[in-house]
Amino acid sequence: MSAVFEKLSTPPEYTVGFTIAVIALSAKMAKADGRVTRDEVSAFRRIFIIAPEEEKQAARLFDLARTDTAGFESYARQIARMFDDRPEILTDLLEGLVYISMADGVFHPDEGVYLDEVKQIFGLSDVTYRQIKARHLPDVTDPYAVLGADPEMTDEDLRNHWRDLVRRLHPDQMMSRGVPEEAIKLAEDRLAAVNEAWDEVAKSRGI
Repeated sequence: MSAVFEKLSTPPEYTVGFTIAVIALSAKMAKADGRVTRDEVSAFRRIFIIAPEEEKQAARLFDLARTDTAGFESYARQIARMFDDRPEILTDLLEGLVYISMADGVFHPDEGVYLDEVKQIFGLSDVTYRQIKARHLPDVTDPYAVLGADPEMTDEDLRNHWRDLVRRLHPDQMMSRGVPEEAIKLAEDRLAAVNEAWDEVAKSRGI
């Protein structure tokens, strides 16, 4: 797998690299709770598009990553280096993993430990991770966490913060930056969650 990652480390291969990264890390995450469910596989297929002619290769890579003796940390570090100048891609990847982990309706504690370590290796902030979890975990319902905002912010600052999020997360804006197609699917769900959180906060504040 190391040779594959090295080959995919140049900018023209980012889209392929993003998909391979998710295959590898999803396989490692599957070992966290000891099983791979059909729901998790279906969730993967919903947000990460793989061409039919590449499905056999993807399955082979998944099994290789799942059975490889190397720990997930080595995969995560290689991915972090691959996208060291694109933290938004790492954020999308972590969100994809959280989304897949919840496909069976249960967020296993060992999955939480795994994802927290991936977050640290990726160098992502606690605020970013809380935003992701707030969008996907049913027991995390704080709209301020979804927005990544401080409850002490003024109405004006909060509105500006929300508008900035909408601009940065809009699928069209992300496409113009060359974000992989797979990540756009996450962006659409993320934007909907951000707008829903803003509506809840605005209503509670009477904005």
